Amino acid sequence: MSEIEETGTPAAEDAATESAVLQQVLDLYPIQVTMAELLREVGGQFADFGERDAIERAVRDLVGSGLLHRNEEFILPSRAALRFNRLLDL
Repeated sequence: MSEIEETGTPAAEDAATESAVLQQVLDLYPIQVTMAELLREVGGQFADFGERDAIERAVRDLVGSGLLHRNEEFILPSRAALRFNRLLDL
């Protein structure tokens, strides 16, 4: 499948949401954000259920892959995510 054909797939949409969530958490670091704040930042003030669910799944999957940490109510980037972000800025 070409890149153009894959852009509308659920997997591509999930990857785009994960990318947006991770970038937002990295941009705000060292500020610790809550899920409610992240939902507002990424999904907007009037995000519908589908948008909120996609963001929550993205956080869950990024935590599972070791790129984010979730400490009770706060969401933080992992050391690996911070290091990779610094390397991209070089």
